[in-house]
Amino acid sequence: MAELILVGLAGFVAAMVDGALGMGFGPTSSTILLSTGLPPAAVSTTVNLAKVVSGLASGVSHWQFRNIDHGLVLRLAVPGALGALIGVTVLANVDAATLRPVLAVLLLLVGLRMLLRFSNPLPSRPPDADEVTADDPAGAFDFDDRGVTVAATAGGVTNGLIGAWGPVVTPFLLHRGLAPRYAIGSVNTAEVAVATVAAGSLMASVGRGGIEMGVVLAMMIGGVAAAPLAAWMIRHVPARAMGLAVAALLLVTNAREIMGWTGLGASRWVFYSLIPLLVAAAALAPRFRNVSDALGASEPSVG
Repeated sequence: MAELILVGLAGFVAAMVDGALGMGFGPTSSTILLSTGLPPAAVSTTVNLAKVVSGLASGVSHWQFRNIDHGLVLRLAVPGALGALIGVTVLANVDAATLRPVLAVLLLLVGLRMLLRFSNPLPSRPPDADEVTADDPAGAFDFDDRGVTVAATAGGVTNGLIGAWGPVVTPFLLHRGLAPRYAIGSVNTAEVAVATVAAGSLMASVGRGGIEMGVVLAMMIGGVAAAPLAAWMIRHVPARAMGLAVAALLLVTNAREIMGWTGLGASRWVFYSLIPLLVAAAALAPRFRNVSDALGASEPSVG
């Protein structure tokens, strides 16, 4: 019972992270389940089954809080589901651990790019932005939708492999200029279709061996309980702070993966200590620019 309570709490925390940042449920819960000794295929199946139910709750909550671009959800869900089939096929035939370092490096680079983007203040939205963006979320943030299909397919592949959908798709949408609340709400809603295809395909290809329904149910309950709170948080957390949080999550998660792969000892903490410094520098960058501009304006002109 104590183990199931711990799993339920893990599901709650993972869903909070996923619902508020558009990523994290799969990597967080997969790490916990792998530590219990479950085989990778069973872990991926369990995580995706839990993501279906928690994703439905999250999608309903985001819909109620108007965090969803319905057209974008469809554009993400279809290629994402196809990508999930590819990922499951690879997982059933190739050791997924060989792919983790490559994915970690790519996601680390995305995190650094996000820090650079959110080191600048975001454009102000008009007072009626909620009404404008209800039908066109891209309108106030100049969303460039090129490459959405490719990003969704790639996210589906990684979801089938290691349960990571959001870390691939959400940063891409943020880079393209979509407002964080719409990026996260749309990604979480489309994830339901992707997780359903991944879980069904895994159960069909590798069977139900190692899957514990008690663990699945505990994670589902924790995820469902967290969904409304996460959807509410996304409307009240500043967009720039949300973007920096997503970048920090990417850097921390993937730096840990890369350091483990390289086999570095205590020296890895030197690299870990750079992450909060980089995030703090990005967060304070606008203030530094304002001070620099003020000092420049106060200097008397020559001639």
